[in-house]
Amino acid sequence: MADIFPDIQTTLAAYRAKTLKPSTVAADLLARLEAENPQLNAYLRTYAPEIAAAAAKADAAYASGTARPLEGIFVGVKDNLLVAGTRTGSASKMLEGYVAPYTGTAVGKLLDAGAIMIGKTNMDEFAMGSSTENSAYGPTKNPKDPSCVPGGSSGGSAAAVAAGLCHVALGSDTGGSIRQPASLCGCVGFKPTYGSVSRYGLMSMASSLDVIGPLANSVADARVVYDTIRGADEHDATSHYIKGAKKLAGDGSLKGVRVGVPREYFLPGLDADVEGCVQKGIAKLKALGAEIVDISLPNAEHGLAAYYVLMPAEVSTNLSRFDGVRYPASQMAGAASLIDGYVKSRAAFGPEPQRRILVGTYVLSAGYYDAYYRQAQKVRGLIVKDFNDAWQKVDIIVSPTSPTVAWPLGEKVDDPLAMYLSDIFTINANLVGIPSISLPCGEADGMPVGIQLAAARDEDLFLLDVAEAFEKAN
Repeated sequence: MADIFPDIQTTLAAYRAKTLKPSTVAADLLARLEAENPQLNAYLRTYAPEIAAAAAKADAAYASGTARPLEGIFVGVKDNLLVAGTRTGSASKMLEGYVAPYTGTAVGKLLDAGAIMIGKTNMDEFAMGSSTENSAYGPTKNPKDPSCVPGGSSGGSAAAVAAGLCHVALGSDTGGSIRQPASLCGCVGFKPTYGSVSRYGLMSMASSLDVIGPLANSVADARVVYDTIRGADEHDATSHYIKGAKKLAGDGSLKGVRVGVPREYFLPGLDADVEGCVQKGIAKLKALGAEIVDISLPNAEHGLAAYYVLMPAEVSTNLSRFDGVRYPASQMAGAASLIDGYVKSRAAFGPEPQRRILVGTYVLSAGYYDAYYRQAQKVRGLIVKDFNDAWQKVDIIVSPTSPTVAWPLGEKVDDPLAMYLSDIFTINANLVGIPSISLPCGEADGMPVGIQLAAARDEDLFLLDVAEAFEKAN
């Protein structure tokens, strides 16, 4: 679809002009899914009858002049987002067969606007991973090179967008899980300000870090989705309306925009070819009129360590509810005791969730809480201060999205620390709660490279404006 419809607005214009019908797009989409999804494994489940029926209703809506704003736009939904009546399992055997009892706010807003859900996209189990190899239902493959990973944990959503198997897709981002796969697959991935999109209906991984956002083929498409799903929600006390005030000059340039380049993000360990692409992206920002400013984020280097203390702690708390009593995969019926039932049922978790639950339980335990968890919270506070200081000097912070391009399947599966390092440039935005976006900025070794732009809290629309100016300059 990406090669036929360059953006959502073009598709909607064609629908309104009656030169194209949603049912025609649906037929093309279903043929593509049948041909390509078995290899890519981007979708765990698709809903062909429902897609066809929804497309026919969209045809009728355009014919009668009652079409909603996103009528006939096809959307992929990550498997940790609830949609009433559909199987939703966070790609885990723990929730095999679980059917969602309600629809989450973000997905509900898209469906209410007329979008059509194609299916549930593959992901790392319970969003724990950076390659979508931790799925209990097999890995997703990168459409640019099926021998490589698509990134994670929203790898299925990124692959679906990059392969043209949807207009846009929803993902979740806890430490880079939208932006990093967008970088590796060559699409746009936007992580909004924490709380600007309701988390109601998202299976929580780490509640103080999780954000729902779009993956798309363009900034304009990401903006359409974000504008649809953002806003306060009575079901989520952390949700709010953004209050950003910054504006661009209005002439397509970036005049007056100060772009900070943190020296800590351009050190050994960053692939030379990736750095070359990002430096060309920075030169493009300068050519657009932006002022490039050298800045320091002195505590940024500690973000990865702090994240891998705080995140598992929240994981161990959130996943304690999956005990086999209230959710599927229960072994209680044949268990010798309650404890035996717990042990058997929680064995349904894969290796990565088990690893993070154990680490999280350890850092929260008596005698270690002060040594690890409390210290990590202090480091998080220092990182927040670094970014707040930086916003006094700059409007945007630029960095690589990922230190490397997509790597071969299986290369890092047995080396968790190497896998964790792939999120080193994305994690701090989650710790601080600021909006951040990954944009394509070239290729290295024939694979996509992403450049990451970040803005101050609630300046999501300003960030999207800057990103769109960058994108249009290509």
